[in-house]
Formats: sequence, C-alpha cells, structure tokens
Amino acid sequence: MRDKVMDEVKAAMKAGDKARLSTLRLIQSAVKDRDIANRGVGKEPASDDEILQLLAKMVKQREESAKAFEEGGRPELAVKEREEIAVIRDFMPAQMDQSEMEAAIRSVIAETGAAGIRDMGKVMAALREKFAGQMDFGKASGTVKQLLS
Repeated sequence: MRDKVMDEVKAAMKAGDKARLSTLRLIQSAVKDRDIANRGVGKEPASDDEILQLLAKMVKQREESAKAFEEGGRPELAVKEREEIAVIRDFMPAQMDQSEMEAAIRSVIAETGAAGIRDMGKVMAALREKFAGQMDFGKASGTVKQLLS
C-alpha cells in the first residue's frame, strides 16, 4: 500500500497534477503519523488494514466537510473536498452495496454465534477486521442492530 502511494506521488509530480499531489501527500502524512503513534506504544508500523481504516476515516472527514461547505454557501470548497475523496478512494477496495453488506453481516453473525443485541460489539469488531475499507460501518451498525433484534 505504501509503495502504491509513493508510485502515485511520483506520477503526479511528473504529470504536474498539483491537486492530486497535494492529496497524496496528505495520505502519506497520515500514514506517517500513524506509524509514529504506533512506535510510541511499541507496535509495528501501520499495516495495510490500518491504512485502509485511516483512508476510510479521511473519506468520512472530507464528506462531512463537503456537506458543511455546501450548507455554508461555499460550493467551490465542497468541490475540492470531493476531488480529494476521489483520489483517496483510488487506494481503497470497492465499496459493498447494501445487499453485499447484509450478506457479509449475516455470515459474520453466524461465525461469531451472536444471539442478541449484546453481541453487537463482537460482530462490529469482526466486520472491521474482515472488511476494512469495503463497507460503511455507520450503515453496517444499523443493519447489525436490525438483524440482532
């Protein structure tokens, strides 16, 4: 994952694509920050799964920012945020649609033996581990709650 980001940085520099380069550098910076945080607690550098979770968090932040900019009457800033989202999503696996997400949740519920709403945390942890970057865990949470009720 790190090599792919580095290759994309080089390509953006050669192409003179300043907007893409800026976003790629933000990704590199976020990964480096995570590595430093891990080093502080004696962990290994960020794994690909951690990087995917980080990218998902970055996308969510930008979606919230874009919405706030639109509500605040600054559509040009909202467009910039959406362009950054597109660059970040290039590094993430394809997002699951609702039916795929529901099937994955049903299989994880069966695997974990979850029987009720008390097991929701266990199911969500397993989903995050298996499907990092592939599903919106905010939506998944509602589906898990519905299926366990």
